[in-house]
Amino acid sequence: MMPDYFERTLLEHARELFPICRSLTGEGTRKTLSYFEAYHPELERLTFASGESVYDWEVPPEWNIHDAYILHLGTGKRYAEFKKSNLHVVGYSEPCDFIIDRDQLLDRIYSLPDHPDWIPYKTSYYSRSWGFCMAHVEKQCLPLGEYHIVINSSLKPGTLEMSHAVISGSSESEIFFSSYVCHPSMANNEISGPVLLAGIMQYVKSTYTSPKYSYRFVLLPETIGSIAYLSRFAEQMKKTMIAGFNLSCVGDERGFSHLQSPYNDTLADKALLSALGSVDGYESYSFLERGSDERQYCSPSVDLPVCGFSRTLFTKFPEYHTSGDDFSVVTEDGLQGSFVVMKDLIDAFETCLYPKARCVCEPQLGKRGLFSSIGDQHEGSVVKARLDILAYCNGKNAIFDIAMLAGQDLKDVVREVKLLMDHGLIADATL
Repeated sequence: MMPDYFERTLLEHARELFPICRSLTGEGTRKTLSYFEAYHPELERLTFASGESVYDWEVPPEWNIHDAYILHLGTGKRYAEFKKSNLHVVGYSEPCDFIIDRDQLLDRIYSLPDHPDWIPYKTSYYSRSWGFCMAHVEKQCLPLGEYHIVINSSLKPGTLEMSHAVISGSSESEIFFSSYVCHPSMANNEISGPVLLAGIMQYVKSTYTSPKYSYRFVLLPETIGSIAYLSRFAEQMKKTMIAGFNLSCVGDERGFSHLQSPYNDTLADKALLSALGSVDGYESYSFLERGSDERQYCSPSVDLPVCGFSRTLFTKFPEYHTSGDDFSVVTEDGLQGSFVVMKDLIDAFETCLYPKARCVCEPQLGKRGLFSSIGDQHEGSVVKARLDILAYCNGKNAIFDIAMLAGQDLKDVVREVKLLMDHGLIADATL
C-alpha cells in the first residue's frame, strides 16, 4: 500500500526535503523526485539527455557534488564547508583542487554586506566556473596566507529529470499545476512549492475519485525544465489546458500574491483572484514582475492560460536566495493557508464551472424551503446573497466571475451553487 501524503503535515515533508542539495540535474534532484513519486505512483519520470536541444536551449551536463571547502594552510581551519551548508558552493562549480592566496580567493567568494549573517545562493549553470558563498562577517575575517581550494564535483554527460502526471477526468479539459525542484536548502523559494503541489495532488485524488476535469501536475528544474517539458507537451497542452498555476514561495505567512498572466485575462487569473478574495492581504502583480516558469508557459509562441501563485512573491522578501530562507520563514500555517486557497479553487472547478439558471425570472425559493416569510434579518441577508448569485448564472460567467461580481467569498459561492443545483435551480452549462 502506498503511504498517504496527508499522514504527515506539509511542514514535516518540507523539513525532510530541506537538506537535499538540488540543482538543475544530479542525484539531489533525483532523490527529491523519488520522494514525491513514493506518495504518488501516478508521477512518471521524464528524462532529457545532456546536449539535447530543447527549442533555443541545450540540456547542460549533469552536475554532482560530494564535498567542498576552503582550507587555510597556516591554521588548518576550514571555511565555507559544503557539509555544513550546501549554499556554500556556487551551483555547477567545476572540480577544483589547488592552492591560491587570499587576494585571489576573495574574488571568488560571494557575500551579502547588507545581510552579513546570511549565505547567498549563486549559480553558474551555463559557463564553466567555480566559487564559494559565505556570510559577509566570516569573509571579512579570513586570515592572510594561502588556501587550499577543494571542490569535489563532477560535470559529465547525464540527464535532466522531472516528474509529471495527468489525472484524467470525464472532460479532457485540464487544470495544470507546476513547481520546481532545482534549488538547494531554501525553504520558501525551493521546497514549499513542490510540497504544496503534492498536497494538491493528494486532495484531488482523495476527494474527487471521478473528477469532472483532468489535472496535470509537473515537478521540474526551473527554466530549462519547463522549456524541455514544453518541447514535448506544448501542443497537447494548448489543446486541453483551461487554467494553470505556477507555485513558488508558498510557505510564509506575510500575505498572498497573484502573478498575472500577460494580459490578466485568463480563467486562471479569475480563479486565483476569486479564491484570494476571502484572505486578508494579497497583492496582484503585473506579468512584468515574472520570474519563474510562468515566463515559459506564457511566452508568445506557447501562450498557455497560466498565472503565478505565491505567498510573498519571489524577490519581495529579504531572505530570498539566501540561507535566511529557512523555517523561520516557512511555517505550517503558511503552507496550510496556501493549501486552503488551492483547495477552494479546485472545489469550485469540480462543483460547477459555468452555472446556468434553469428558471425564467427569479425562482420561487419559499416552496423549496430556501426562503422564509418570517423576515429574519440574518436569513434575509442569506437569501439576498443567494439571489445575487442566481442573478449572474447565465451559463457564460464562470463561478469565479460570479464570486467577484457578487462580492462573495468563493467558498460561500461554491456552497450556494451546490445547494441550488441540488434543488434543480442551476445546471452546469458545460455538461
